[in-house]
Amino acid sequence: MAATSEQQIECVRDLVASIPSGSVATYGDIAAAAGLSSPRTVGWIMRTDTADLPWHRVLGASGRPAPHLADRQLARLELEGVPIRNGRVDLARARHRF
Repeated sequence: MAATSEQQIECVRDLVASIPSGSVATYGDIAAAAGLSSPRTVGWIMRTDTADLPWHRVLGASGRPAPHLADRQLARLELEGVPIRNGRVDLARARHRF
């Protein structure tokens, strides 16, 4: 696996920062927009370098947050008006298109 470049990291950071309040994107959406081969690379970047970004607007493809973040993430999204049903974001209505 090739190393992730600073340029790729900054691209992911820029994409996450561009997700407007009330919208979400998936790791796969961000990977595709950044030209990365895997959503896992976005996950790695998100784990290591997003303290100043709206991390709560990034979800897995199922629309469910990770279990260890679910309460915090869903509460933040709900405050922004993101449609949530049964602990899952309605991606058809809330997904941001890059």
